[in-house]
Amino acid sequence: MATILDGKALAAKCKERVKQEAASLKRTPGLAVIIVGDNPASRVYVNSKRKDCEECGFFSEEYALPESTTQVELIALIEKLNAREEIDGILCQLPLPEAIDEEAVLMAISPEKDVDGFHPMNMGALLVGKEGFLPCTPYGIMEILAEYGIDPKGKHCVVIGRSNIVGKPMALLLLQKHGTVTVCHSRTTNLKEICLQADILVAAVGKVDMVTADMVKPGAVVIDVAMNRNAAGKLCGDVDYPAVSALASAITPVPGGVGPMTRAMLMQNTLLAAQKHQR
Repeated sequence: MATILDGKALAAKCKERVKQEAASLKRTPGLAVIIVGDNPASRVYVNSKRKDCEECGFFSEEYALPESTTQVELIALIEKLNAREEIDGILCQLPLPEAIDEEAVLMAISPEKDVDGFHPMNMGALLVGKEGFLPCTPYGIMEILAEYGIDPKGKHCVVIGRSNIVGKPMALLLLQKHGTVTVCHSRTTNLKEICLQADILVAAVGKVDMVTADMVKPGAVVIDVAMNRNAAGKLCGDVDYPAVSALASAITPVPGGVGPMTRAMLMQNTLLAAQKHQR
C-alpha cells in the first residue's frame, strides 16, 4: 500500500515555521486579497487564506468587489495596494469575470508583491533559475517531495497539464532538481504509454478519474493536483485513488494533499516578501 503524502500535516508545520519567523520582523507581514464576483469556490479559498493569515500572525485585508467591477477599477485598486508599504503581498483570486483580462490584471501587480508567483517577471526568474516568487502549487509539491525524501534526480517525471499556474512551472522545478521531464496535455496521443514510464507522475488537469491504474507503473510516486467533484458530489482529484494507491509507492490524497501546501506556500511567499521589504 502506498505511503500517504500528508500535505495537511506538512502545511501545519510550514505555517508554524512561518509564524515564528514573522514574529521576529519589525513589522507584521500584510496580505491584500481581492475577489471579484460571487464565485462560491473562490469565496471558500479566500476565507481559507484569511484563516491562514491569522494562524501565521499576518494581517490581511479583503477587497470583495461586485461582478460589475471594470478592469480599470480593478487595476486602479491594485496600483493603490502596490504603493502601500504595509502591504507585502497582493493576491487577486482567479477566475475573474469574463469582461476582465486576467493577464492585464496579473501584470499590474508589482513583481515584488506577486506572492502567487504569476507575474511574467517571476515566471521568467523561474525559467532561468534566478530568485523570485514561485507559483504556490508547484512550490508546495516540491516541499512535499523533499519532506518525504523523494528526490527527482535521475527520475522520469511526467506532468499531465501545461497551464502557467501548475504544469509549466512544475516541469521547470523538477528540471531544477535534475529530473528528466515529459509534459503531456490534451493533444498527447500516447498518454497511457508515457505515464507508464513515470517514476514521478503529476496529474494537473481537472478531470475525474483521468489517471487509472493501468496508466501507473508499480512503485511510482503519484501527485494529484486537481480538486474535482464526482457524480456523487464528493471531492476527488484526477487520479482513481483506490486503484492507484494499491500500485503506487506514495500518493497525495484529495483532499488533504497538495491543496493545504498551496496555501502554506502563499504564506511562505508573503513572509519572503515582508523580509525583502524590511531589509
